[in-house]
Amino acid sequence: MALSRRTFSALTGSAALGLALGGSGGTGAPSAYAARSVPTGPTPAPPRADGEHHTIGYDRYSLLVDGRRLVVWSGELHPFRLPSPALWRDVLQKMRAHGYNAVSVYVAWNYHSPAPGSYDFSGVRDLDRFLRTAAETGLYVILRPGPYINAEVDGGGFPGWLTATTGRARSADPTYLGHVDKWLTQVNRIARKHLFTQGKGTVLLYQIENEFDAHVDSADSRAYMSHLYKKVRADGIDVPLFHNDKGRNGYWTPGSFDTGGERGGWLYGFDGYPSPSQTPPDWGTFGPGGAKGGASASPATPGFVPEFGGGWFDPWGGSFYDGKGYAEARRSRDAAYERRFYLTNLANGITLHNVYMTFGGTSWGWLPAPVVYTSYDYGAAIDEARNVTAKIAPMHQLGHLLQRVPDFAKLDRAAEVRAKGLKVYHLTNPDTGAHVYIARNDAAEPVAADLPTAEGRVRITVPGKDAKLLTTGLSLGKRKLKYATVQPTMCLTAGRQDVAVFTGRKGEMAELVLECDTDPDVMRLDPEAAWGVDDSGLHVNAPLGQSGLIRVLVEKGDTDTPLLLLFADDATSVRLFPYDTPSGSLLVYGPQLLRHVELRGSEVHLTGDITDPTSVEVWGPRGISALVWNGRELATRVTMSGSLMTTEMLPAVPDVRLPALGTWRMCRENPEVGPSYDDSKWKTADKKTSYSTSAVPDGQPVLFADDYGFHYGDVWYRGVFEDSGDISEVALGYSTGTQGLLMAWLDGEPLGTHRMPVPDAATIRKGTWSDTAAFPVRDALRSPGRHVLSVLVRRMQHDQDGKSDDTHKAARGLTAAVFKGASPKVRWRIQGEGRADPVRGPLNNGGLHGERSGWHLPGFEDGDWESVDFPRAERYQGVTWYRTTFRLAVPGDVDASVGLTLQDDPYRAYRAQIFLNGWNMGQYINNVGPQHTFALPNGVLRTRGENTLALAVLSEFTTLSGPGEVRLTLLGKAAGGLVVS
Repeated sequence: MALSRRTFSALTGSAALGLALGGSGGTGAPSAYAARSVPTGPTPAPPRADGEHHTIGYDRYSLLVDGRRLVVWSGELHPFRLPSPALWRDVLQKMRAHGYNAVSVYVAWNYHSPAPGSYDFSGVRDLDRFLRTAAETGLYVILRPGPYINAEVDGGGFPGWLTATTGRARSADPTYLGHVDKWLTQVNRIARKHLFTQGKGTVLLYQIENEFDAHVDSADSRAYMSHLYKKVRADGIDVPLFHNDKGRNGYWTPGSFDTGGERGGWLYGFDGYPSPSQTPPDWGTFGPGGAKGGASASPATPGFVPEFGGGWFDPWGGSFYDGKGYAEARRSRDAAYERRFYLTNLANGITLHNVYMTFGGTSWGWLPAPVVYTSYDYGAAIDEARNVTAKIAPMHQLGHLLQRVPDFAKLDRAAEVRAKGLKVYHLTNPDTGAHVYIARNDAAEPVAADLPTAEGRVRITVPGKDAKLLTTGLSLGKRKLKYATVQPTMCLTAGRQDVAVFTGRKGEMAELVLECDTDPDVMRLDPEAAWGVDDSGLHVNAPLGQSGLIRVLVEKGDTDTPLLLLFADDATSVRLFPYDTPSGSLLVYGPQLLRHVELRGSEVHLTGDITDPTSVEVWGPRGISALVWNGRELATRVTMSGSLMTTEMLPAVPDVRLPALGTWRMCRENPEVGPSYDDSKWKTADKKTSYSTSAVPDGQPVLFADDYGFHYGDVWYRGVFEDSGDISEVALGYSTGTQGLLMAWLDGEPLGTHRMPVPDAATIRKGTWSDTAAFPVRDALRSPGRHVLSVLVRRMQHDQDGKSDDTHKAARGLTAAVFKGASPKVRWRIQGEGRADPVRGPLNNGGLHGERSGWHLPGFEDGDWESVDFPRAERYQGVTWYRTTFRLAVPGDVDASVGLTLQDDPYRAYRAQIFLNGWNMGQYINNVGPQHTFALPNGVLRTRGENTLALAVLSEFTTLSGPGEVRLTLLGKAAGGLVVS
């Protein structure tokens, strides 16, 4: 479908190519695009569902929203990794408060589709609610519904049932496309209700496919991409579309496939995950150029990185981080890494920048791909327990800078600048004349150097493996900055004064010079600051981090508009929150988090979080005289800086006490191993052909679980045969994801356990593991007559399909059974998970007897189970269930994040599925790790009420098994938070 000139435009270079995306009747009038160049100007207002039509265009510098330049500073968040819709708002508000103006969102097909033609967007899967919440929070949305998403989820997001269908996925195969079209119809039906162009929401960009880098030169792949493009347009999605090139390949640039005659609706983007041990690469303005140079592959569209590393995932066994887990990921990709790498991106003209991940969350249930374990913390700026970490400082500072200082949306490469020991990028804004310098230190030790600038040489120090952003000639409201040795973070007008914030590292001496032809009146509001005036201007110095925020007020002189200069180190800067209201902008200082601001006459109503004792200070529109914090009016005074400030400190968050876990009850299961067990309702495994990419062994029936409709979790097999008298060994072939496991019994007696090896550096990315478990048959088990071979396979998850080779269809479960000494004819039956849980979805449950019988659910009656205490130490092959209840009484105005920690002798070989109130919160493998603490999200966890905890422990018989210590752990707390249902 080709869009009309009323609906679509893009700017290329300095020449306009039509109109902008969206209707012409709203605030973004077509005339805004008539000029040959879009000048630097005010940034767009925060997005919301305002009922107005909006335009989305672009040129080589940036996106253009309603004729205004927009730098997209986005973070990745996956709603499916946080199964508590109320907490979506919590994380989104934290992102907005800390400088993000957009959120990037994968939509996982497998999460919403338990069966062909069945789609569920209710409850924790309510995409409509998430998009509505993002709009209410004031964030743009980058929507990424695949159909393939990768994302370290089962099958790369493909539903399990797709493994048992004909046709190659990620191709123009008509069967596959038929399924895809049904999926996209469902997603787009929701998405088009939230399009920013229509004023219905804040969906700004839409991605088709994901890192599609295989077979790109084939006509089939071009036809596939064309089909997706036209399908999305036909469904009424009128925002720019894009694809994320897996690397700097130049794949899927504008014009590389048929878009049905539409021009200008396609953006080129590329992903990048450079190691912290590497030198930050130039993927744009300062790079080598060409199709392999990153942004240079599409010079007419703005630099776009749909995924840039905000951390990295960790595999089973933890080989990426030497078993230290995501704490090490966060340490190695810390705030200095972000400054060094992200500032390099900004220097290279990347004005659409998405950090993957900003909140990683939890791959709960059977959601994780084979390559990862339950936690998907990712070492992100906001950790799995929703705590804002030290990594937020660069995101906060740069995000607010890009939103509040428009110069950064339009920068050209300027004359080369050199400073000894540093890599320096020099850029200028052609409209404002502001100069931007990014000085990067790639050495381990600090470097002090003279930086040549447009205002002369400036002495700076850059810490080891870090970077600095400095500016000259930047407008600070009505005044102009000559230079500063620290980074500008924001500039806004609050009431009748301009406020400019500058930030740097703790212990750094900030030096700032303002132009002034006429001597101003300067007031040092905090004793640490110093100032002086000479022929070169007003000089201000402030030591950062000695006593919080440092304030200097500049009045009169060249303008009657006062300028308040605020200096902050990193820890202080992240407690400065700008907020725009219909009555004007505010700046709030003090709390740990500012969620929302509302002006009601002379009252400023603030909601947010506090952890430590703090005052609250507000600069805002004239006439405000009262502060209300979380519904409570505070005593205040007016300060000499024009702020309204509390006269007393707000108290720290109160203690949160967690109960000890006791009164455990135990029950062993495995009725499936009994010779007389009734398996008549199980499916007969007698298929001859399979949809799998795995070959069916000669002489064997198809035993692959997916072919019988069992796609997630454990699967049981029972093989009945006659006469075992001559059988000396049973060899069972099986195929699983990482850390798969097989257990076998003959006539109820254990034959043994076999498991796949722990991945090492060479096999981290291996998605399918196949092996044969050979078990000797003891003399006591050999006899004539009927025999039953029972096999439990922990199949783990489907491989992803990163190379478009249908690897997600590789076999899972038992593949073959070969007997030594005889060749009995075996009649197989198979049983896996039951129907999808209507509340928790298809990825919650597997095929254990306890799961099929509801042993994991809160209402299950376990009164006749045996009472036991932890720690446990017993030798057993099979599954043992443990259940307990506990009550929490967290105060209503406290947001407490709670986890479950399991510890035991690392030699003991067992694993446990963790069920909280029926929700499968993940899998613990005691002797593999590295994960020992599992986040329990509020909403799933009742922080005020009773909870049911169940552990399904799979013991291997090779060692004594636990559980050992099992305890609740407080992962974070804050006074405030949100109401969670």
